[in-house]
Amino acid sequence: MALAATEGKGLLLKADPIAATFRDEVKASLTQCTRPPKLVGILATSSAPSRSYAEFTKKQCAELGVNFVLKETGAALSADLGEGEGVEEAIIEANEDEGVDGIMVYFPIFGAQQDHYLQQIVSPFKDVEGLHVKFHYNLYHNIRFIKPSSLLSSVAPSPPTLTALESDQPPAGTVKSIIPCTPLAIVKCLEYVRVYNTLLPYGDRAYGKIITVINRSEVVGRPLAALLSNDGARVFSVDIDSIQEYTKRPRVNGSTESEATRRYHPRHVVRPSNLTLQECLAQSDVVVSAVPSASYKVKTEWLKDGCVCLNVASEKNFDKNVREKASIYVHPKHWKGHDTNAPSQPVCHIPLFHLLANAHVTVPHRLRLQQYTQASATPSQ
Repeated sequence: MALAATEGKGLLLKADPIAATFRDEVKASLTQCTRPPKLVGILATSSAPSRSYAEFTKKQCAELGVNFVLKETGAALSADLGEGEGVEEAIIEANEDEGVDGIMVYFPIFGAQQDHYLQQIVSPFKDVEGLHVKFHYNLYHNIRFIKPSSLLSSVAPSPPTLTALESDQPPAGTVKSIIPCTPLAIVKCLEYVRVYNTLLPYGDRAYGKIITVINRSEVVGRPLAALLSNDGARVFSVDIDSIQEYTKRPRVNGSTESEATRRYHPRHVVRPSNLTLQECLAQSDVVVSAVPSASYKVKTEWLKDGCVCLNVASEKNFDKNVREKASIYVHPKHWKGHDTNAPSQPVCHIPLFHLLANAHVTVPHRLRLQQYTQASATPSQ
């Protein structure tokens, strides 16, 4: 599973066993399909990293038995066309094609604001990346199961209750809400290394863990902090100018509310923190860093002994001696298929999460989105 270079150092986690676990789950999921799911990738720029990622997606889909079609438009199709030209039309065409099960668009294209607009054009019934605002709303409000018809409604789904969830299987008449796959892939890594306690109830399996997430981006950092805190962890979200605490645990223990109500909020709350980064790291069981800068380094001496460290940036955010403190260290260069030209895509930042997201997330999402379509087309009894 991992290698320890010398005695007394933590383990360096390699990709093979994690990838194999998710690959087997995907193949099992595919047996439920009456036909191979069809995924359309839309490439609209001349970006070499985006094209590399598209080719990687194609290869992974072929190995898994997913029908992947690359739709090229704009500068990706011809040097005579502009960057992003025709991308909106390509998305609409794929939305309207009943033979297409899922759509992914290779960002960045125009910039954050216009790219966000394009993300909302993708039908939520075909959004394999989980970037539609409906899925983001569900994530931040800890809404795990939805009725497919809610994707057609302008009314937000009902918030979760304080009743403990019995399992991760959706109740009758509902399906799982899709989660942005890079944060979800990170959670799956933490599950694999047993940060999550499977003896605890579903939805609270990170209880007792303190986690620091460095870089509060809208792509990875903030949704990841929300996911982890909604699963019971106390999360410090660190950004360049502030530190916030994400938790669903009450601030004050003494209360007139019943014990069941006081145990936790239905979803995470965000509070400003007065702690420094050093103070956060000193008590953190897990540290996730996603800073896109070669000069940024998490100081090893600040880490808690025995912590788990994940580097999910394209740059090395941890010092070479990180395993002198970390019991497990995950870094992208040690994952099969690493490409130093990998793009900073919203779906995944590095090939490690390309593999996990494409293998473990995309196909189950395809099946789930097929459920959405089928359920929404079934008349109420």
